[in-house]
Amino acid sequence: MMGSTLFKAKHELWLRITFISFAVNNPSVKSKLYEFSQMEFRHLKWIAQSLFENNLPYNYERDPKFNIESNSFFTLLHTTIDKIKALHLEYDDTPLSQRMVHDENYILLVLKSYLNELSDEPIHAFNRSRQWPDASLGSSEIDALTLFLFEELYKEYELIMIYFYRQIRASTPLQVTHFQDLIDESQFHLRSFGEMMAKMGILALPRVLHPRTYQIENMEKFLQDGIIEEENAKEECRKLSSAISDEKLSRFFEFINFQESYHIEIMKKLLKEI
Repeated sequence: MMGSTLFKAKHELWLRITFISFAVNNPSVKSKLYEFSQMEFRHLKWIAQSLFENNLPYNYERDPKFNIESNSFFTLLHTTIDKIKALHLEYDDTPLSQRMVHDENYILLVLKSYLNELSDEPIHAFNRSRQWPDASLGSSEIDALTLFLFEELYKEYELIMIYFYRQIRASTPLQVTHFQDLIDESQFHLRSFGEMMAKMGILALPRVLHPRTYQIENMEKFLQDGIIEEENAKEECRKLSSAISDEKLSRFFEFINFQESYHIEIMKKLLKEI
């Protein structure tokens, strides 16, 4: 029987591969790693479903020493390979475990091929340079962008995990669909903000969520508060768009602003369902 230890390890592996995909420079490697991270997230959902169906507890705790920072691409790969191999010791003989083993055997094959076929490129995602490489921004613009990205990266991770928790406990197929839409949207925003942070050398893992954050008793109130939070996020996007002089970057935040508008509509649909 799968347990909370496996869930914790898979949660960390999903975050590890996701954030490494943000950090690396090679476009094809970045894309492949992100595909693998989404595969790991599906594994995580299937494990959560199994635990929930069997009335087994799990949470979003992470090891206090969990970290992904390195200035070496190969170091990131070696650590990930070791973590996957260790994880396989937690699997049982269920069909789900067999699926995860086969998926991760292929992931291991690809990661090892990178070690054999590619060079060990330097990683700049964690060097704290706080420079935007695609345009010349003033110090106030850099400060505003830095603050926004740190706050929004954490918010998107938090929302993914809350929606994920509630999706497992959804009572209707339509609720499942709405929660999946919200998860997909927040995954896209997490990736966008994470890759921007990597460009600026400020990539960092989001802080750990307290159970009170996602073990929500009053879902109606949560959604009502969430709609207000999305309205506030739209305002922050508008402010940042106005504060950034680079047109391309400014238009990106306008784009995010309009996406937040539809998040509100999805949450209103969920309110009606609940």
